[in-house]
Amino acid sequence: MNQELLNAIEYLEKEKSIPREVLVETIEAALLTAYKKNYSQHRNVTVDLNMENGTYRVISRKDVVEEVEDSTAEIDLETARTVNPAYEIGDPFDEDVTPQDFNRVGAQAAKQAVMQRLRDAERGILYNEFIDKEDEVMTGLIDRVDHRFVHIQLGRTDAVLSESERMPNEVYRPNDRIKVYVNKVEQTTKGPQIFVSRTHPNLLKRLFEKEVPEIYDGTVEITSVAREAGERSKISVYAKNPDVDAVGSCVGARGARVEAIVNELSGEKIDIVLWNDDPKIFVKNALSPSQVVDVVVDADNQSTMVIVPDNQLSLAIGKRGQNARLAAKLTGWKIDIKSESDAREEGVLE
Repeated sequence: MNQELLNAIEYLEKEKSIPREVLVETIEAALLTAYKKNYSQHRNVTVDLNMENGTYRVISRKDVVEEVEDSTAEIDLETARTVNPAYEIGDPFDEDVTPQDFNRVGAQAAKQAVMQRLRDAERGILYNEFIDKEDEVMTGLIDRVDHRFVHIQLGRTDAVLSESERMPNEVYRPNDRIKVYVNKVEQTTKGPQIFVSRTHPNLLKRLFEKEVPEIYDGTVEITSVAREAGERSKISVYAKNPDVDAVGSCVGARGARVEAIVNELSGEKIDIVLWNDDPKIFVKNALSPSQVVDVVVDADNQSTMVIVPDNQLSLAIGKRGQNARLAAKLTGWKIDIKSESDAREEGVLE
């Protein structure tokens, strides 16, 4: 083996934490495979590798017998005793059978084995690096767009953004910087495959954690998120300390904090509502910005009837039912909305 290969082995051992004995086994196995592929004079062979100077020998082991029937696996006693008079029938006889031209073949096999181990190590390091990034937000650079994926550079590797994870109101152009939610990391034979999302509700949650110090340090807690990506989202927040304005912390001075997140999500509207353990209050808050007259709770069926002023009915329901749908997702309660006049007619409201 040449010095380059010895340097690569040393690098793998020190920098990639691959034990030396594993590297020795890997190279010996590669040399043995190369020998068997190119030479067939001997049956039982092993490779002896000297990692200090990079030399190796092919050793053939034969059985000492009275009469040879298979010259590839046996040696007669008389011949064996010319090497060492102490040999007896049945003893193993080791002989150096390294071919003269094996240096070139062996060096190539050893190099391929070390390079493969290096590639495996790099893949393992990348996987370990990104498996810790699952459920986090990363900033990447759009590399290219094909019929299946948007390919995004995340440091030393690429992530893929599938069509189902893209926001419908966004156009993805090469060289644009973009924040993505790391949805899943899988190990493959070609290295880690990283799947990212722009539509996942946790993208919104992580953006608030980065933008709002009170959420990051735990003063304000995000209790639930409901999102229809690219159009509208609702997020409920809560602070144990009654002196802390949970909603105001998220909105920021003159709306600066929430505006930064809206801009990052290409204009997606975001309603920030205050969580409450009383479903009547929580559902009322969740239907913001509409006004609510009353909320009738059916705890057994986890459902509510919400009564709103007549002129607030369409606002409470929202375009294509979006406001009511998001409020139901946010609270976990079914929501049936009635106008004030309908509720009086049906005797629900006095």
